[in-house]
Amino acid sequence: MEASNDSRAVTMAFSLNGKVAVITGGASGIGLEICTLFAKQGATIAMLDLAGADSAAAELSKSIPGSRCEGFNCDVADQANVDAVFEKISALGRIDILVNNAGIGHVGDLLATDGEAMDRMYQVNVKGVFHCLKAAVARMLADGKGGAVLNLASIASLIGIPDRFAYQMSKGAVLTMTYSCAVDYVQKGIRCNAICPGRVHTPFVDGFLAKNYPGKEKEMFAKLANTQPIGRMGKPSEIAGLALYLCSDEAEFVNGAIVPIDGGQNKLLLSKL
Repeated sequence: MEASNDSRAVTMAFSLNGKVAVITGGASGIGLEICTLFAKQGATIAMLDLAGADSAAAELSKSIPGSRCEGFNCDVADQANVDAVFEKISALGRIDILVNNAGIGHVGDLLATDGEAMDRMYQVNVKGVFHCLKAAVARMLADGKGGAVLNLASIASLIGIPDRFAYQMSKGAVLTMTYSCAVDYVQKGIRCNAICPGRVHTPFVDGFLAKNYPGKEKEMFAKLANTQPIGRMGKPSEIAGLALYLCSDEAEFVNGAIVPIDGGQNKLLLSKL
């Protein structure tokens, strides 16, 4: 048998080599998983979080040989803070990718939600996304090379979830901001998509159960997990995998897409909880 003379280069699927990715809420949970996977795929990571970003980024850099991850403590609700941080990020290179992951939750129906809660949800989940979009898109347009934007919406923006009035309001806004940016900037090389996770097992979930259901954590965890037809919560790594595809060059034809990743929950008219 003759030896193969095939000299085609083998390239890594979904490579992010040479790209700078800004990921908000990156120091824990889904955000940290996205930072980790993107770093493994060759991206330079700018990790933003309210606190602890510097130490989390340093730990990530140590765990992935050859990677570069820089942490920036940033309050996405504060536009001046966001603008200052993005100026610092520019030293890493042009911004190719933005993942708007930072956000907060709120439990309560209409009558159990006060104005202060609504304002807080709006400041973080809506204006926080707006501030980062504005800072990143302006830089992506500056040299005409475009980029990829991914917003973390929620299954709560697609179906009714009981006792999530303020949260659903904010994630619905993320959804429509995604549509707007997808239309406005597609001719200038910027793609904007959103993913809509169902319940994902993160430290936030464990903390929520410990605070609200002391002594009944296992029972409530199982109940929450069964909300998804697949019978379990999602894993942060599963969300990160979808994020990688949508931010990679393999997804160049994907723009304005809203992708549920929820174990089939969006097919229910109402969730069980």
